Amino acid sequence: MNIRFLTPARQELDDAVIWYNQQSPDLGLEFLDELDKAVHRIAAYPQACEEIEPGLRRCLLNRFPYGLIYGIDTNVIVIVTVAHLHRQPRYWIERKETD
Repeated sequence: MNIRFLTPARQELDDAVIWYNQQSPDLGLEFLDELDKAVHRIAAYPQACEEIEPGLRRCLLNRFPYGLIYGIDTNVIVIVTVAHLHRQPRYWIERKETD
């Protein structure tokens, strides 16, 4: 399956990598490795993650307090947000209609 990140999700990913790299050298790369593993899990088993809204699922990252919120559109997995799990819940909910 193809994977597509909405523009705000790409920005959240970039921001998280920058922040983690500021905390410790290479921590941003470790975050990207965990995110890559999560994306591969989603691609292999798109229906396996918990459905949190109609048509939206959440895949949790290991080691980092983030989840990938995604939907499935035919043969494309659309990453709606790279959500920090300790911040404003559901701030991304309006995105499923845009981008």
